[in-house]
Amino acid sequence: MVARALDLVIAAASLSRVVGLPNGLQSAYTAAGAFPTSLYASYYNDPTATTAEPQPVVSDPVTHEIYPYWLTDAEEIPQNDTTEIHPLPAPVTSSVLLEAAIAQIASIASNPVFANDTCAACQASLVAAKFLAMAAPEQGPALSVRLCEYFNYSTTVDCETTYGINTLASVITQVIAAADVGGYDGQMICNEFLDLCPRAPTSPLDLDSWFAKPKPDPLPPPKQPTGERLKILHLSDLHIDPRYAIGSEANCSDFLCCRVNSYNESSPDKVVQPAPRYGAFNCDSPYPLIVAVLQAIPALTGTEEPGFDFTIYTGDLIPHDPANELSRAFTVYSESVLFDLIKRLVNTGPVYAVQGNHDTYNMAMNSPYNIGNGLVDQFNWDYNHLAALWELEGWIDGETAQQARTHYSAYSVQRQDGLRIITINTDFWYTLNYFNYINLASSDNSGMLRFLTDELQDAEDAGDRVWILGHVLSGWDGTEPLENPSNLFYQIVDRYSPHVIAGIFFGHTHEDQLSIFYSNNATNISAENAQTVAWITPSVTPLTNLNSGFRVYEVDSGTFDVLDAYTWQADVNAFGALDGQTEYGPTFEFEYSARDAYGGSITGWGANDPLNATWWHLVTEAMETNSSLIQLYNLYQSKSSAMTPECTGECLSAKICYLRSGSASLSFANCPAGYGSTQNGPYPS
Repeated sequence: MVARALDLVIAAASLSRVVGLPNGLQSAYTAAGAFPTSLYASYYNDPTATTAEPQPVVSDPVTHEIYPYWLTDAEEIPQNDTTEIHPLPAPVTSSVLLEAAIAQIASIASNPVFANDTCAACQASLVAAKFLAMAAPEQGPALSVRLCEYFNYSTTVDCETTYGINTLASVITQVIAAADVGGYDGQMICNEFLDLCPRAPTSPLDLDSWFAKPKPDPLPPPKQPTGERLKILHLSDLHIDPRYAIGSEANCSDFLCCRVNSYNESSPDKVVQPAPRYGAFNCDSPYPLIVAVLQAIPALTGTEEPGFDFTIYTGDLIPHDPANELSRAFTVYSESVLFDLIKRLVNTGPVYAVQGNHDTYNMAMNSPYNIGNGLVDQFNWDYNHLAALWELEGWIDGETAQQARTHYSAYSVQRQDGLRIITINTDFWYTLNYFNYINLASSDNSGMLRFLTDELQDAEDAGDRVWILGHVLSGWDGTEPLENPSNLFYQIVDRYSPHVIAGIFFGHTHEDQLSIFYSNNATNISAENAQTVAWITPSVTPLTNLNSGFRVYEVDSGTFDVLDAYTWQADVNAFGALDGQTEYGPTFEFEYSARDAYGGSITGWGANDPLNATWWHLVTEAMETNSSLIQLYNLYQSKSSAMTPECTGECLSAKICYLRSGSASLSFANCPAGYGSTQNGPYPS
């Protein structure tokens, strides 16, 4: 059968050869078996061989160059010929890069693809800005100003003044160049500063590797009270304003008031409210107020002799000037003046001070040591100056001062009485420190919390009690600290409480506030799980709508627990009546004792029992059933200012929630927003 089929095919082929095609066309041709060697004059190989393709020697008819054998050699095919030209665009000048970045960002902003995704548009724009900041950093300031103008960003002055090279542009350029703008950092930048992205989730922590040792179980026996009471002064946020202009507009339309150029829009040519000699609600502290409070402290607290056992100062010396009116020189001037006045007018004992967000230039800016690019020491001038001042005043020794110089002004002091003071630079969790948006997902890019943890571990090993001092609070309403680092801080506090940490002390908000820390990240908020308290002390400055105040603690010398907290205040609303005479100045009056104010609601608590986390949690439980306690707390929060708004409705539950929130993460997760301050707006930045 197969043979028959083959015969039919051959017959068909033969028939096609004999069938004629028109015009001399033929249906088939059989080529010769041998390669016609006469086509080329010469060959690189034997063209008659049947085991390799002929390789004729070919000459280019235009250049008359002979093409080399390696070009067609089947055994050695060339790879990635480096002799060929692969043209790229010519480099452009940095000014052209600037214009391209602006054009790209404008294009992203107007692209309908991003219309429903402002977060993606924002981060894509940051990526364009990042490449400019890295390739042509000298154009970073111009980009900041141009984008401010293009998008009409809100600013109290013009864009050049706010974002130019003499103010924030240097910092912005550094941060954009170093940050992961397409990832977590960029999302948080777009959330915090532009409100274009949702808040990024709190990053997970590997606490097993973070801590050198697990928490002791059982805990070591608690320190026993001695019955001896130490007297500790707590000052914060003096904010001296040596540029204060008496008689200028105190009720101005543009922050900061009480300056020569201050004005009220309703009466631009005539002062509506003259700035009193001792200060006003919308102004920082003039020299007379600073001196008055420091003179009042010894008289009111009975510390002319022998003085305080020690003093803590939780930051902020410099006034709230606009960025373009600040400088390194003004910063170190304010630091020098205030620490000198404190030393001369108050019998303080050792003063343990921390750097506040205003105690640097630019305001709030501190960069991590790992920033690189020759910028590692750009803030050392401030750390060196503060450390030198504290050593010069005799408050810390040379070794501790050196530690402060190399740890962002933070240091640890192991006192002879069994208390260890650990100070930290809380600018590294402050929302307005732009450098925090570099590697923010790590929770501790600066290493500040590593330093704290190591010092706490040393204290635990030595059997010391610890006070932690900082400036910016870690929790309350969550608006001031960043979630990631404040969450890590909360876990650190949990690990070393209550057997090591006896107290935490902050300032910053200018208000009288408090935070309670619970075990297991506050998953079970109860008196049994309350571990530690952070005291947020009132300010000397009246800014904004606050009275001026200070605080004294009575502390057991064995446990270092706070037994009572006494607060004094001066009625800023009465300062205007003191003008025009020199017979007397402001009156500082006792405002309240924490134990007396809230202790009546707590049963079974002895006169010498500490005002610890358990006690304060019981106070919050009493607040839940007695709103008058919240109203009282709200009044004291402003130091009994006449400008204090009433707390009603949702505000009542919010205050309790803030009291129970020691980290930004907890506050955002659990609490109503918008009731953190009594100042009719955000805290002064």
